[in-house]
Amino acid sequence: MSATSDTISSISALLSLSDSQYRIFDIGRRVDKISKEKFAKIEAAELPYPYPIQGHALVAIAFWQKQSTSPYLWFIKLPLDERGLLNQGARNHFIAIIIEALGDNLSVNPTEQQEALLKKNPYHFTPAQYKLAAVNSVVSTSLKQIPSQFYAPAQSYLSGLSGWEAWQSVGVQGLSDFAFRLDEDNNNEILISALSYLPEQVLVPLCSALENVTLAPAAIKELTKRYQQETLKEQVINSITIALLRALASSTQHPYSQSFIANLIQNNVLEEDVLIIIAGRLWPILNDENLLFSYLEQLIKDSDYALFSAIFKDLVAIPLIRPVLLQAIRSPKRSPELAKAIGMLFKP
Repeated sequence: MSATSDTISSISALLSLSDSQYRIFDIGRRVDKISKEKFAKIEAAELPYPYPIQGHALVAIAFWQKQSTSPYLWFIKLPLDERGLLNQGARNHFIAIIIEALGDNLSVNPTEQQEALLKKNPYHFTPAQYKLAAVNSVVSTSLKQIPSQFYAPAQSYLSGLSGWEAWQSVGVQGLSDFAFRLDEDNNNEILISALSYLPEQVLVPLCSALENVTLAPAAIKELTKRYQQETLKEQVINSITIALLRALASSTQHPYSQSFIANLIQNNVLEEDVLIIIAGRLWPILNDENLLFSYLEQLIKDSDYALFSAIFKDLVAIPLIRPVLLQAIRSPKRSPELAKAIGMLFKP
């Protein structure tokens, strides 16, 4: 079957026409699966993109033919309009480039000429190493494939069998595979036992993987306990404490996380890095007007209007937070300083 971009109106249709099985993931903030039905509505501009980042949708698409054992991966960055809807022109341009390069057979091995055309695709991007590892892990687990060769060394290390200083053989992909398999091989118990002892070299990339999975209550307790230990020891926010906060990203709805993050916002003077992580990774916690107020007051405590503006623009683009935020900025409960910062947002 031949196809042209004029006859294909969506990425979903292109994948279906090629007889591909596929999975779609957002990889802008965390790695979150997007159902085919929801993605079809996003493509039809019936729904705003749920996880926008800097005005774009960052999407990973894994697709494969029924007889294939290893999926192909596309990493696509598409612009959104001011309402958070997918830019239809950019999406159509992306489809046209793919069809020009490959036709409707997405699984062919491209020639050098085709490869050159695909590399010129302005919507392709290369994720950071930890994101790529997470995508590999989530695709592997969702397709019930065996983990990578890096999984066993990571699991062995986290079991503490070789000592906590013997981390040199542990790789980012292995830690990611471990994080996405917490319900296998006693891994959840291994994680809980290890969190107090892990050195920075392992803890930071492990937390980057954990941010994409829902954690057990005992794991959340250990992460928050380690955070408190680190802040008491160092008296400053560092890469470890930031990583520990990020690890809670997919677990913000648990009461342990909610209590910990709420206490952090309401009873501490937060540094800029922490404020950014809350907006970028822990944003669901701000779907509470009182907590959102406390957060906004923290943002403006040093009269840093540039930071306030940047984070406001980031949060107001998230469909979950937008209505609460717009309601909050109109509230009479605003402090004079917050009212001033909000007023500056709307100055020409």
